[in-house]
Amino acid sequence: MMRLGRYIAFLFLLAAPYALSASNNGASFDAAKTIFDHLKDSYEWHITTIGDKHITISLPVILYSEREGWAVFSSEVFHHSDTHRGFSIAKEGDAEGKIVEYDTNGNFVRPLLDISITKNVLAIFLNSLLLVVIVLCTARWYKSRNCSDAAPRGFVGAMEMLVTMIVDDVIKPNLGGNSARFTPYLLTVFFYILLSNLMGLLPVFPGGANVTGNIAVTLGLSLCTFVAVNLFGNREYWKEILWPDVPVWLKVPMPLMPFIELIGIVVKPFALTVRLFANIFAGHTALLVFVCLIFITMAVNKYLGGAMTVISVMFSVFMNFLELLVAFIQAFVFTMLSAVFIGLAHPQHHGSEGLK
Repeated sequence: MMRLGRYIAFLFLLAAPYALSASNNGASFDAAKTIFDHLKDSYEWHITTIGDKHITISLPVILYSEREGWAVFSSEVFHHSDTHRGFSIAKEGDAEGKIVEYDTNGNFVRPLLDISITKNVLAIFLNSLLLVVIVLCTARWYKSRNCSDAAPRGFVGAMEMLVTMIVDDVIKPNLGGNSARFTPYLLTVFFYILLSNLMGLLPVFPGGANVTGNIAVTLGLSLCTFVAVNLFGNREYWKEILWPDVPVWLKVPMPLMPFIELIGIVVKPFALTVRLFANIFAGHTALLVFVCLIFITMAVNKYLGGAMTVISVMFSVFMNFLELLVAFIQAFVFTMLSAVFIGLAHPQHHGSEGLK
């Protein structure tokens, strides 16, 4: 309890100066813009603001358009000018926050290809590198010890506990004798999602990026499971989809059941995508809303703002602890559903042999 009290006091002291500055800005604070600016992707990584100086990491912009061809430059150029080589960051519309290109008539169009290193892309690289370091450090501990040595403690012990839990409680029950083939993929998915979720809760660099709260990232992860399910599915799996054991009139002349089964193939990765994205996005939004309440109430009345600062910080602490739980649950659920879907693609492993 004393540690929790210190944590609340620390967050209160951290938020107080910003809340006081909000009272001086009056009604100029735009809560919606602040929230979505923190959640959306960008071409730079904002670290902090000291006075009027914004400390950011400018990221490389890589574009291809019909008029300019390949264009590679730093996003820092947009700090000095709104337009560079005919490119600009859209301020409104469907392309808001994205780089667009202006034609001779003054109309803007999206470049044919935009493979820029954005904030989320850089966070993906950093999280992947960090995960590799964690796994190699854990493997190094086992490499220098024998089977007869005492069980590991601390961080290595926690990693062993998580690996054992996922393998024994998720992978083996769903995949049976075929579990060794997909264990590396499922463990990678679990630890990458867990690490990305935890890094997203850190308010300072290299954390704070909304990686798993970006639907493009969760879609990419879901497509990996989609490939693992359908590319490596056995003959029995495809027979149950294209010619299931139902009355013939449900298959010909109108292929009703095969059509429903084919829809299920698409729905499974869609469910994985939305489940992970929605939960992480909603959690980050709730945290930002509690913080923004401080600035909103400070603009109305400083005494009301002071009281709301205490309440908001307490709720923010609660939400942070809840988000720690959600970070683990969502990684676990994504891995479990992936294991279930892959297991369903190998029906023979669900017989009596697979239950031994």
